[in-house]
Amino acid sequence: MTTAQHKIGSGFDGTTTAAEVVAGLDLTGKLAVVTGGYSGIGLETTRALAGAGAHVVVPARRRATAEEALRGLENVEIDDLDLGDLDSVRTFASRFLESGRAIDVFIGSAGIMALPETRVGPGWEAQFATNHLGHYALANRLWPAFRPGARLVSVSSRGHHYGPVRFDDLNFERGYDKWLAYGQAKTANVLFAVHFDKLARDRDVRAFALHPGRILTELVRHLERQELVDAGMVDESGRVTGGAKTPEQGAATQVWAAVSPQLDGLGGVYLEDCDVAEPAVDGVRSGVKDYAIDPVLAERLWAVSAELTGVNAFA
Repeated sequence: MTTAQHKIGSGFDGTTTAAEVVAGLDLTGKLAVVTGGYSGIGLETTRALAGAGAHVVVPARRRATAEEALRGLENVEIDDLDLGDLDSVRTFASRFLESGRAIDVFIGSAGIMALPETRVGPGWEAQFATNHLGHYALANRLWPAFRPGARLVSVSSRGHHYGPVRFDDLNFERGYDKWLAYGQAKTANVLFAVHFDKLARDRDVRAFALHPGRILTELVRHLERQELVDAGMVDESGRVTGGAKTPEQGAATQVWAAVSPQLDGLGGVYLEDCDVAEPAVDGVRSGVKDYAIDPVLAERLWAVSAELTGVNAFA
């Protein structure tokens, strides 16, 4: 079934918090893997899921930072993972599979944004490699552990409006632009969910992508103060301006995507403000661009990603 890219009237909105999404839900016995689950909206996601009874596995590139951030939280375990290193992805996935546990929720919440030109692996542009290829490889390697009824959540952003996937220059070898590179990676996050959903739905595993909202977190660490001012995130003194969500509100949509019964039977769509998003309208910075949910482009990206990473659980 193809889910319509239109609002379903969830009753939630942009002010909803992750705790409100899970209120009344008992996730005891569920297992969630949350990349980036120790910082920003990822940390609030971990808190909400664990607080509702789920066991949360947090793969972390900065283990000491994760241990400090998650200290005192019950139902949480930390493991080592660097999404920019496919050997690290393979090793983490192997450890998890050897544990014999099943996955009910996979949330790809880790990411980097607008950093100076950086190469990882065999020369891949770092934002595409970390935000997309690392999550693609991780989800494919973990696929044998996905339980029927599980959900995959790919955290994209409104940054996908910056542009489509540049199949003729994925690594920006013809001139680097940090925002176009970020936009490409976020578009890839949406396309990944679209095709994963198509491949996995016969096993009753569904996938969603989403925009969490405008939140001032560590994700902006590569931006200068003036860039944040120009983007309307802070004022000249550095104070957060109106319109930005708190991390608790920013985590709500991905938690909703992961566990809400309102999404049962749905999948392959892009969400924002705890609802299915509408198609984007030219000149308006909301909704989802056509190129980000195009099934032909999604299949093409999947094939390219499989070739680059050497991993395809559905081949």
